Amino acid sequence: MNSLARRDFVGRVLGGVAAATVAPSAIARASERWREPLPSLTAPDDEAYWKMVRDQFPIRPGYTFLNAANLAPSPYAVSDTVADLTREIDREMSQQNRSRFPALREAARTGLAEFLGAEADEIAITRNTSESNNTVLNGLTLGRGDEVVIWDQNHPTNNVAWDVRAERYGFTVIKVKTPPPPTTAAALAAPFLAAVTPRTRVLAVTHVSSSSGVGLPVKELCAAARQRGVLTLVDGAQTFGSQSVNLHDMGCDFYTGSAHKWFMGPRETGVLYVRKERAASLWASVVGVGWDGAKDRGARKFESLGQRDDGAVSAVGRTVEFHNAIGRDRIDARVRALAAHLKTRLKEKVPGVQFHTPVDATLSGGIVIFTQPNLDPGPAATALYEKHQITCATTGGEFRGLRFAPHIYVSLQELDRAADAVATLV
Repeated sequence: MNSLARRDFVGRVLGGVAAATVAPSAIARASERWREPLPSLTAPDDEAYWKMVRDQFPIRPGYTFLNAANLAPSPYAVSDTVADLTREIDREMSQQNRSRFPALREAARTGLAEFLGAEADEIAITRNTSESNNTVLNGLTLGRGDEVVIWDQNHPTNNVAWDVRAERYGFTVIKVKTPPPPTTAAALAAPFLAAVTPRTRVLAVTHVSSSSGVGLPVKELCAAARQRGVLTLVDGAQTFGSQSVNLHDMGCDFYTGSAHKWFMGPRETGVLYVRKERAASLWASVVGVGWDGAKDRGARKFESLGQRDDGAVSAVGRTVEFHNAIGRDRIDARVRALAAHLKTRLKEKVPGVQFHTPVDATLSGGIVIFTQPNLDPGPAATALYEKHQITCATTGGEFRGLRFAPHIYVSLQELDRAADAVATLV
């Protein structure tokens, strides 16, 4: 790649941040380490293209990371931006120097809004999904006689957290169980619709479950809930950054996500979407400096959190630009292609393999959870790491097994090698 083409690419990709004219020396240093993906993609399995994408990450050779559902690496462009902007603050901590950062935060907010199909006033940059979920839980006014319908596969911050609030305020939590394994979207939606009553105030679900890999038909559920006057909270921890999401089209009232998972962004940053007409009635959990200037500015009132990591918050905008440089639809297609390829290879290589995650891509996402009669998940995960340099996760309870969550920095060949490695353990 010649230097002129490289500068042109950097200018296009980083235009949003550079336009903010904030901490220019830091932006320049991060730009020097940007590595360009190929300019076009012919198919989701165009391995030459995805090899270039992998080169954007500081992943050591020979190591395969299959746990994006928990934590994902950041590309150089993001991690360097965090480091360089942090050094800008350490170099000079004056209010004058730090006053540059609000422009970067607003650029990040605008980028997130466009990325998620929302408006800037509907987006708060939080610390993670847990904080975002609890902001909604704490901010709603509920009491005796009210009901909240949730999925039993929700993360504890959208499950146990409801039980804690119910104990305090007296409302009732209804936990819905979906059929394992589901075969249609209608079969997934039916238990939730049956659980809604005239007393239901909130439907709180997970877009894709980290426990089973099952994906709910959230657009249909949100539409049905709205017709019944029920608010909807969608935990998007496993779809923010892995699926092409349009929140206005989805129709939810609240959506949450973490930057450190599939979004591949800075740690301790996340997103909270609050539909414009819901912001005024949702109470803020934390009120601090800047409240008076934020309380009437939509979702910004949920960012009154005290001192933040300005470098990390600002780098959220860089992460959006990284996704946009590749293309949200391309990333979505690639993640689904990786999951499909993995399911196929595991079925071919591992005798008696059983999937907790639906094989149908329309009922799942990037997570693949599986088991086998002779497979003990804990020792298996340890062996995969120690013998094969493959990192994955384990699941317990009803969906006990191994959890693989490959992202765009993983090749099809690495998935083949992972399936072969699993076969040696059974």
